[in-house]
Amino acid sequence: MSEPARHMIRIDRKPQLFSFRVAGLIFREGHVLAQRGVKDDYWALPGGRAEIGEDSQETIVREMREELHREARVERLLWTVENFFSYEGYTAHELGFYYLLSLAEPFPFHEEDIVHRVVDGVEVEFRWLRATPQALALHRLKPQFVAERIDRLPASGEHHIVRERAAA
Repeated sequence: MSEPARHMIRIDRKPQLFSFRVAGLIFREGHVLAQRGVKDDYWALPGGRAEIGEDSQETIVREMREELHREARVERLLWTVENFFSYEGYTAHELGFYYLLSLAEPFPFHEEDIVHRVVDGVEVEFRWLRATPQALALHRLKPQFVAERIDRLPASGEHHIVRERAAA
């Protein structure tokens, strides 16, 4: 019996876009792992879109397996976020779940260089960014609220509504 088709939760009705994204915070030596498309000028936390029928914890574990080739363990939910922003001609609405994660095996580490690349539709590169509000703002980590809260992670899940202004 074949597996059912997989469908990411993304509704594209240009100029409007809705997506359900799950991301993870992975720390090492005062740094947090970040990813970006090689053509992007900003960074994001590793993760991806949820699929229909998949809960958010299953999503982040699957994404880490696919992109980092590592087994991840969910430590706890940090934030649920309703994020509104502009992106490539879209008015975007993203529902995001952000988890604190640990990896079963160490992931390559360097303080300044790209440590991993993967092709997932587009080429994506990974590097460790210093986990301070100033460093994450300098590297344009999106969504911005993560940089603002990186040094005070909640003990239990928080809900946020974020409306990011378009870049001038």
